[in-house]
Formats: sequence, structure tokens, C-alpha cells
Amino acid sequence: MYKYETHLHTFEASQCAKSPAEEYPIYYKSLGYDGIFVTDHFFNGNTRIPVYESWERRVNEFCLGYEHAKAAGDAIGFPVFFGWEANFDGDEFLIYGLDKQWLLEHPDILSWSRTKQYDIIHGDGGLVVQAHPFRERPYLHSIYLNPETCDAWEAYNSCNETVHNKNAELYCLEHDIFMTGGSDIHLAPSIPREKLSGMAFDKPLNCEADYVRAVLNRQGSIIMPESEHAAGGSIEAKLPVFINHREFV
Repeated sequence: MYKYETHLHTFEASQCAKSPAEEYPIYYKSLGYDGIFVTDHFFNGNTRIPVYESWERRVNEFCLGYEHAKAAGDAIGFPVFFGWEANFDGDEFLIYGLDKQWLLEHPDILSWSRTKQYDIIHGDGGLVVQAHPFRERPYLHSIYLNPETCDAWEAYNSCNETVHNKNAELYCLEHDIFMTGGSDIHLAPSIPREKLSGMAFDKPLNCEADYVRAVLNRQGSIIMPESEHAAGGSIEAKLPVFINHREFV
């Protein structure tokens, strides 16, 4: 199986990250992974990028994390792919399959609703995955689930508490939502090797579009400890849970 990290933050673009992008390729290659996706927090999330008058300058600086990681990966023959993480009201979405040029051509993206984000990105060949949907943290006041404005859910996130991942898995199983996994790593190394996540496939990914096609075709398996799988039971959430439907988001 070919293993890929699908959720990763760099110091260059994410306010919460501590590792510079160039450190990740050699780290993940040493762990036996076959590639990584850089998914830094976008401008509506925990970004490190200041607000500039020029949209082009903002996008150029945002993409430095990916570009530095890509250069480091190319030097050792290790694939690095592009993505980002968009935020609304604490509910966040991992976007794959689009590129820097696409971002430059969409300066109005920050005004989009969840529905418009999904329709345009999906229509342009991209993939929308809700990240850590049942996460509970002190800075979150509610859980917003978006089954109608994404293609899959990140059911296993290495930085989540076990109960939050199990809640996501139970919901996905009940509602037939395709599940992905990701480490949400901010520092290499920081997560115990046995808890690192991502997706595994029976053939290598050559580009972002390969990942998009695989998830849309419900292919691939989550890299995660077997003990972390939900074994029945019911969802146990402390925060209020709201289901966002297309017509309202």
C-alpha cells in the first residue's frame, strides 16, 4: 500500500504550526510514507499571512509553505501535493485538487457560503472534505456538521480525542459518508508514530487529481490504530450539534 499524509500545516503559512515546510518531506519519507499534502490554514482560519491590499501578494505568501515543501521533496524524490484548510464557524474544510493559479483567479472566495464553496470547487474538479467534524475545543461553541456541502469527512484525526473520532466514524457509518484520515500535524516530530494518520492506496498518487478521483470513487483506506475504531455505541458530544443543510449555508 502507498501511504499519504493528507492534513499538514507549515510554519510559513499557519499561525499554529512550528515546523518549517522543508522539514516534512524527509521526516515522512523516513516513516515510510509515499507523499504528503500541505494543507495550511487559509485566510479565514488560523493563518499567518497578513491582510495585504494585493490579493496576489497574499496568495503568493500563503503558497510558500507548499512551495518550500515541494522543493525539499523534489530534492529527495518525495511527492508533495497542494491543498488548504478553509474555516467558517469553527467547522473547517480540507480542499484538494486545485492550485495557486486557481486561488489567484478567485479573490472573492472569502465571501462564499459553504454551499457556494462546495459547488464551485467541486465543479472545478476539486474535492471538499470536512476536517475533524466532531472536534470539541475550548474555542468552539458548537459542532456544525455539513453532510451536504462536502464529498467526505475526515473521520480520523490524529490530534483529536478518541471520542471525537469515534463520533465521526459512527455518524459516517450511519449516513454512508466516505471517511478519510489525516494527522493534522504542526510540528515534525510531535505525534507518536503509531498515531500518525493519512490515507493508503493500492497504487501511487501522481498528482492531486488522483487523490480527488480516489476519494470520489470511495477508494483508499484510513491509516489509523485499529484500537481507535468505533465499536458500536452512540455519539457522545458535549457541545450542541447542528446539521447544516444546503439551503441555509
